[in-house]
Amino acid sequence: MSISLLLEMAMSGDPERVAVVSGDTRLTAQELSDLADGAAGVIAESDADHVAYVGAGGVMLPLLLFASARAGKTFTPINYRLSADGIQTLIERLPAPLVIADARYADMIGATGKARMDSQDFLTAARGHEPAAEFADPDSVGVVLFTSGTTSAPKAVELTHNNLTSYVTGTVEFASADESDAALICVPPYHIAGVIAALSNLYAGRKMVYLPNFDATEWVRLVRDENVTTATVVPTMLDRIVRVLESGDEDRLPSLRNLAYGGSKVGLPLVRKALELLPHVGFVNAYGLTETSSTIAVLTPDDHRAAFGNADADAAKRLGSVGQPVPGIEVQIRDEAGNVLGPGETGELFVRGEQVSGRYTGIGSVLDEQGWFPTRDVAMLDDAGYLFIGGRSDDTIIRGGENIAPAELEDVLIEHPHVHEVAVVGVEDPQWGQAIVAVVVPADGAEPDPDELREYVRKALRGSRTPDRVVFRDELPTNATGKILRREIVASLDPAQPEKSEVK
Repeated sequence: MSISLLLEMAMSGDPERVAVVSGDTRLTAQELSDLADGAAGVIAESDADHVAYVGAGGVMLPLLLFASARAGKTFTPINYRLSADGIQTLIERLPAPLVIADARYADMIGATGKARMDSQDFLTAARGHEPAAEFADPDSVGVVLFTSGTTSAPKAVELTHNNLTSYVTGTVEFASADESDAALICVPPYHIAGVIAALSNLYAGRKMVYLPNFDATEWVRLVRDENVTTATVVPTMLDRIVRVLESGDEDRLPSLRNLAYGGSKVGLPLVRKALELLPHVGFVNAYGLTETSSTIAVLTPDDHRAAFGNADADAAKRLGSVGQPVPGIEVQIRDEAGNVLGPGETGELFVRGEQVSGRYTGIGSVLDEQGWFPTRDVAMLDDAGYLFIGGRSDDTIIRGGENIAPAELEDVLIEHPHVHEVAVVGVEDPQWGQAIVAVVVPADGAEPDPDELREYVRKALRGSRTPDRVVFRDELPTNATGKILRREIVASLDPAQPEKSEVK
């Protein structure tokens, strides 16, 4: 099924329903479809083989998604937060692209691409252009997304129309949204969550309200002014939203019914605080990857409330899980020899399903003979089928021959009242191979004692898992989706020279 059919269905079902709100722009489903027709004509006329977009999103994301599909071209939103060299390097990896850029990024793209257009010029041309419409082969590549490159050079993930639409149709009921439903979208357009938000909300019949440049105060205002009922955020956004809500005296977002968070691990104290602040909101923890067309497991609102404050330790622990697999997804946990592990055993997560691509430009498919994709995430399933993610296998610290998952220590340290955020990394050490360093952002007004923090971990875990050093920082480096940039942290640490406020 081509992704353009999702727009066809939305337009046929209720053409006058407002589909997109982006700044001063408001488009009905019919208007979005008409604009996508003209935009497809502009793309076809360019004679390009690919469409690239460098910009903050808003209306441009759904428009280019559907226009590219109707022109039979593959679409790639580029990370506009990269340097000019970084942006141009990614564009040069695409075949003869038409590059469309917001005005503020025009100087960043240089002379790359087969053709170049300003976003506003593209919109103007689309409004008066003859349409071009063809339904792409469902097995053809609809979207190419570059991975974040937090542990290696970015890979170009190929997602077919079938990959994307199988996720949407398998997890969302067509036209299921109430007439008043509105989704606030503030994830970046180059992230899989941004792509899927445009497809799934349109399919559900939900008004999409875009906030291209995240600001917590503006986010709260839009929720109130647009009567937003559902939203998706990353951990850093959730933290800032909670701070704004704590400082305000007004009713706390009465229209909001569902709030999804994901993109990276969220500390349990933050989740608990959000649950307390917004008792009327259904929280969703969504876990997925670019290669899996977004979400493959969900901790539902009912799961959150069942785990929150539960006296049963196993049930309460599930608040730190990513829930259970979505329909159509199978999961396995395997050891290093490829053996499938049982409940409670930790290994690498493998997933399988129609929404799973596992294919990279220039590399090909990395699926095994049975169609399983290796996520490279350390994971465990409990007896009830709840999935726990322990971080990337690349992040594993090997100290004295013992494998140590940073998440194990982070889950302990984040519960200390003087710790606001924490990342645990390994640095080279002549005696142990790697030393464990805990990088801590103190809680507001707190002055944590390194010895106390180390003892706090020692009491909860084995002595070999106690941090060798504790370092304090004002903030942790993250990308736009909240993933901690561990390579930057490691690069900032001198293994031979302990810093002030560190403990050996």
